[in-house]
Amino acid sequence: MIVNEDPVPQAENYKEKCPNGSFGTLALTVCSAAIGGTFQYGYNLSIINAPTNYIQTFINETYQERWGIGLNVSQVTVIWSLIVSAFSLGGLAGALLAGPMAVRCGRKQSLLINNTFMFVSSLLVVTSRAAKSFEMIVVARFLVGVNSGVSMNIQPMYFGESAPKHLRGAVTFSSAVFTAFGIFMGQVIGLTELLGSEPLWPYLLASNALPGFLQLLTLPWFPESPRYLLIDRGDHQACALALGRLRGGRPPVGEMEEMLEEQKALAVSAGRSSAKTIWELFSDRTLRPQLRTVMVASSAMMLCGNDAIYFYASSIFLQAGVQPNQVQYACIGTGACEFTAAVVCNLLIEKVGRRRLLMGGYGLMACWALVFTLALSLEGTVPGMPYLSVVCVFSYILSFGMGPAGVTGVLPAEIFDQAARPAAYMVAGSLMWISLFLVGMVFPFVVRGLANLCFLPFFFVCVTSSLFVGMTLPETKGRSPAEISLEFNRLRMKDQRGAGGQGGDPKKEHYLQGQPCPRSLPQLQLLSESGDGDWEGCPADPKPAV
Repeated sequence: MIVNEDPVPQAENYKEKCPNGSFGTLALTVCSAAIGGTFQYGYNLSIINAPTNYIQTFINETYQERWGIGLNVSQVTVIWSLIVSAFSLGGLAGALLAGPMAVRCGRKQSLLINNTFMFVSSLLVVTSRAAKSFEMIVVARFLVGVNSGVSMNIQPMYFGESAPKHLRGAVTFSSAVFTAFGIFMGQVIGLTELLGSEPLWPYLLASNALPGFLQLLTLPWFPESPRYLLIDRGDHQACALALGRLRGGRPPVGEMEEMLEEQKALAVSAGRSSAKTIWELFSDRTLRPQLRTVMVASSAMMLCGNDAIYFYASSIFLQAGVQPNQVQYACIGTGACEFTAAVVCNLLIEKVGRRRLLMGGYGLMACWALVFTLALSLEGTVPGMPYLSVVCVFSYILSFGMGPAGVTGVLPAEIFDQAARPAAYMVAGSLMWISLFLVGMVFPFVVRGLANLCFLPFFFVCVTSSLFVGMTLPETKGRSPAEISLEFNRLRMKDQRGAGGQGGDPKKEHYLQGQPCPRSLPQLQLLSESGDGDWEGCPADPKPAV
């Protein structure tokens, strides 16, 4: 990392170099990055559902043509499960690849490079029928997963570092909005009237190349993350130009000062590099409360049963009296429901806060899981239970979209500093994909074993997650990573004192861990109000080495 000790660049010095802009530039940057990012994750998650029967028939016909013998149902199901699982395994690989890519190539450049995986997968799947190879579909779905794993990690990082503090939550949460929009669009494009028919299913799976192409045309015209430019690359002028475009023509001096302060802190604590490895992240005991919170939240997001509710949707709609040829339109309603919830939550996140949305979302999901279990158990004995099940499906999805779906991805961008953020996203992303894979593999056996009680495990996951968030996560709305870090330290010291431990002064420990003296940080007032008192022995901040 390059450390520049020059005074904070004044906005006037760059006034002529910074193009006139507004937050409209930020909005266009978000759309350009997301259309080829988390939109792709949601889109590819949903388009695989429509051609399920067609692909299974293709697998059997291909195998029979090769070997002169057909596959039984269980063998076809195994190969189909491999195709489905390849997406999750690719996502795990992409999550592990995202950290090094974000550090070496930058946030924006990594998103552009990431489209390579999508284009190769589209080429494979569109030629699979001509090549008579279902193995090409497996490889294609793996590459699609890699693309999704990279974008799910780097895009929120890019948004969180590009947005102003008062809009950071809403901008980062837009990743979830585009994920839900991708799910909805995938359901629409997958209609039999469009690309969901037997002759067109290869083109349905290859249609994900279009959003990637659109991103390649537009994203290069927008700026790189200002925090990456200044803190990772040490380029003050490039940072000021990028910040000017994203803020309205001139870089705010206050934001530059805050980034320079973080840059100096990282120079003291890291010295040789601004980016931590995963091992360094786990070894840093001052970051363990944040890491533990992100690990639990990321795992809970995939273990809470939202994907399982989609598994039940079609059969529930049929039991409620929806005609078989109309079920696909009812399923589109579930996608529209999650998209609507994500949009509403995006408008509320800066007013309600992250902590309340997470706790409330998981709390509501726990309630609806119980009602859903009751409705499934009473079907056939109590009239109207199928209709109650339909209400539960939409309510569960709404509750998920109003909190866990988007807030979970915001957390690593807010509670970790620039050095730890890429590694934190790698850990969070890996756990999300592993959890998604486990749910996909285990849930059919849970249904077989627990029958109508199969949603009780999700009830316990949601209750535990809501309680854990309430006890461990401070509100991050409108705070810098340094302020949030000190709040985590305060909670950790409070817990140690409550447990009879010898908890020290969080301000002193923060300084001894290589962070700047709290007196130089805007959160000093927060620490004073916490009841711990001032630390009178605070020395001046050490001068970082160049």
